[in-house]
Amino acid sequence: MVNVSSIPSPLTGTYSHPRYLHFFSLTLPVLHKFKTHPKIFTRLPNAPIRTIRNCSSITAKPSSEIKRNRTGSEPDAKLRKLRELFSKPDVNIDAFIIPSQDAHQSEFIAECYMRRAYISGFTGSAGTAVVTKDKAVLWTDGRYFLQAEKQLSSSWILMRAGNLGVPTTIEWLNEVLAPGGRVGIDPFLFSSDAAEELKEAIAKKSHELVYLYDLNPVDEIWGESRPKPPNKPIRIHDLKYSGLDVASKLTSLRSELVDSASSAIVISMLDEVAWLLNLRGSDVPHSPVMYAYLIVEIDGAKLFIDNSKVMPEVMNHLKNAGIELRPYDSILSEIESLAVQGTCLWLDTSSVNAAIVNTYKSACERCTTSNGHSVGHPGVYKSSPISVAKAVKNYAELEGMQNSHLRDGAALAQFWAWLEDVIQKNVKLTEVEVADKLLEFRSKQAGFIDTSFDTISASGANGAIIHYKPETESCTLVDSEKLFLLDSGAQYIDGTTDITRTVHFGFPTARQKECFTRVLQGHIAIDQAVFPESTPGFVLDAFARSFLWKIGLDYRHGTGHGVGAALNVHEGPQSISFRYGNMTPLLKGMIVSNEPGYYEDHSFGIRIENLLYVTEVDTPNRFGGVSYLGFKKLTFVPIQSKLIDLSLLSISEIDWLNEYHSQVWEKVSPLLDGSARQWLWNNTRPIVKQ
Repeated sequence: MVNVSSIPSPLTGTYSHPRYLHFFSLTLPVLHKFKTHPKIFTRLPNAPIRTIRNCSSITAKPSSEIKRNRTGSEPDAKLRKLRELFSKPDVNIDAFIIPSQDAHQSEFIAECYMRRAYISGFTGSAGTAVVTKDKAVLWTDGRYFLQAEKQLSSSWILMRAGNLGVPTTIEWLNEVLAPGGRVGIDPFLFSSDAAEELKEAIAKKSHELVYLYDLNPVDEIWGESRPKPPNKPIRIHDLKYSGLDVASKLTSLRSELVDSASSAIVISMLDEVAWLLNLRGSDVPHSPVMYAYLIVEIDGAKLFIDNSKVMPEVMNHLKNAGIELRPYDSILSEIESLAVQGTCLWLDTSSVNAAIVNTYKSACERCTTSNGHSVGHPGVYKSSPISVAKAVKNYAELEGMQNSHLRDGAALAQFWAWLEDVIQKNVKLTEVEVADKLLEFRSKQAGFIDTSFDTISASGANGAIIHYKPETESCTLVDSEKLFLLDSGAQYIDGTTDITRTVHFGFPTARQKECFTRVLQGHIAIDQAVFPESTPGFVLDAFARSFLWKIGLDYRHGTGHGVGAALNVHEGPQSISFRYGNMTPLLKGMIVSNEPGYYEDHSFGIRIENLLYVTEVDTPNRFGGVSYLGFKKLTFVPIQSKLIDLSLLSISEIDWLNEYHSQVWEKVSPLLDGSARQWLWNNTRPIVKQ
C-alpha cells in the first residue's frame, strides 16, 4: 500500500516528510542466546534531533481560488451551531481548525474521533477543515477531489491542495482574518511541533493561537449522537510472536533515559505503546492498537487507558511488568504532577500532542523559587528511542512475518484462481464484490484478524487513482478488457501483510505491457539492491524509477514504506522514497515495501508490491571495512507473465522472475489443493526469452 506521506499535504500542497527520528542501531535479539537482557536501544551517530511530523507543516502559496465560494444557500445547522460557540467567554475565537488526526497522530482513527468528517460531511481519510465566522473551507489532496465535490454542501469551499495557486490554511487565514484574530485549535489533535509552527506562522499577521483544552466545539455540537469511544478488550501479544519480553524492553528503555539525563518518557504513538508492552487491541480500524498513553519512569511505569478494556489476564501481565493503570483522561494531571516534582521528561515533540507538552512546560515555569529561578526541569526534546527499536525486527517477529505471508499467499492463490475462473465465465462482478471475496478467502486462514487497510480494488481508469477505495454505490464492474489493480493486506496474529498485483484478464496493449515491464524492472532492481550499511532509503529510490525515466515516465509516490510486525501497515522511520530529507538508514531486520508503479489518468494504473526485509549480504569485498546489506522477500504470489514484454528484459531479469516463481511454488503449493494449486502451477512456470 502506498504510504500517505507520499501524497501532497492538505495543509501545504507540498509533499510532506515522514517523522524524522533520533536513530538507534540495534542488534537482532534471539532470546535463547541471551542470559541477560539484550541491549536494544543504542544510538547512531549524527542523528537529527527533531522535525515536524506528518501533515501539519506550513508553507504558503498564493491563490485565486479563495474567492470561489458557492453562494445561494444558508449555512448548514452544524456550522451555525459551531459558530455560536465562537463567542462563548471561555472560547472567544474567530476561526477553528479541525484536522483529521486523533490525539496520537494516528493514520487510522476510531469513528468517535472523526470530527472533520462529522462537521464537513467529507469522509475521505485526508483533509483539514477551517471554519470562520462566515466561511467554511476544506483542504484535501488529489485522491479525494471528486469525492469532496460530491460530499460537501454549498456551505463549504473546496481547496484542491497541490493545485497551482491553492493557498495553505495559514495563508488563507492570514488573508481572511482581520489583524489580531484568534485561531482556535484542540491542542490534543496537533503535535507540539505542528502547533508551534502554526503559532509562529499566524503571528506574522498578529493572530493569536488559542488552545481549547476543555472544550472541542465540534464535540459540543456532536453531543449525544457522537459514537462512544471503542472499549473492546485488549490482548497479550504472545512472546513467541514478540520475541522479547516487556521487562527486557523496559530495561533497555530505562538505560536510554539515564543516558539522556531524563527521568521519565511520555509515549503517545499507539503502535509504540503496543510494541513496548507486548499488547494488541482493536480500537482503530486495520491497526491492532488501543488508545492509551504510557509514561515510563526509572523505577516504574503508568499506562493511561480505559480500565474496561483490561481483562484479568492482561492486568496480571501489566502487574508483572511493574505497570500501574491510570484513567485515560488523567494524562494531563499526571504530567503536571511530574513537573511539580521536578521530573525531567523526555518528549518527542514531533508526535506528542501540544496539550501534553504545553502542560509540562507551563507547570515547570510555575515552579519557581523566590529569586525567580526555575525549579522545574526544561525536559529532553528529541525523537522517541522506541521508533527504530520497533522497526528492527527480531528473530521471532521475522519468523511470524514469514509464516503469515505464506498463509496470505495461499489465500491470494485461492482468490486469483476463483477470480480468473468467474471472469472467464462472463460473471459480472463489481470492485466491491471482488474485495469482499478476497476478504472471505483471507478470513479462512489461521490467525486472521482484520484487513491491514481498505482494499484497493480498481478496474481500468480507477487504477490510476493511487488510493482508490471502491464504494458500493459508485464502484464499477471489473472489466476483462482492462487492467485490474489490487492492493490489499491483512492483519494476522503473527504478522502484517501488504501486496499489490496488477493483472489483465484479456489481451493487454503493447503500451500496457511496456509500462508494466518497466515497473517490473524497477521492482527487480530494488529487490536485488546491495548497499553499504548506514545507507538511507532515498539512495535506492532511483533504482526503481530509472527504467521508467528512460522513456520519460515516473510515478508520484514513494517506492517503499516500513511495515510493522503484527502492527501498523505503515511504520516509520524508514522508507524508500524520493524525499531525500529522511536520513534514516536501512538496518538489518527492518521491513520495507517494494512498490514502484505507473499511472495514466483516465486510463489505467500499474503497481507491483512485495514486502522485503533487510539482511546482511556476503560480498567478496568490504570496502571501508563496513558490512553490506540487501533484501530477502516476504511476499510469495505470482507476477502475471502475460503482461511482460520479454524483449525489454535482460537474461538476468528473466532469471530473477523464474527463481522467484520457483520459490513461490515451493513455499506456497504445500498449503493448496485443487484448482488453486493448479492455478499456482500454471502461473509459476519458467518463461524463456526467444
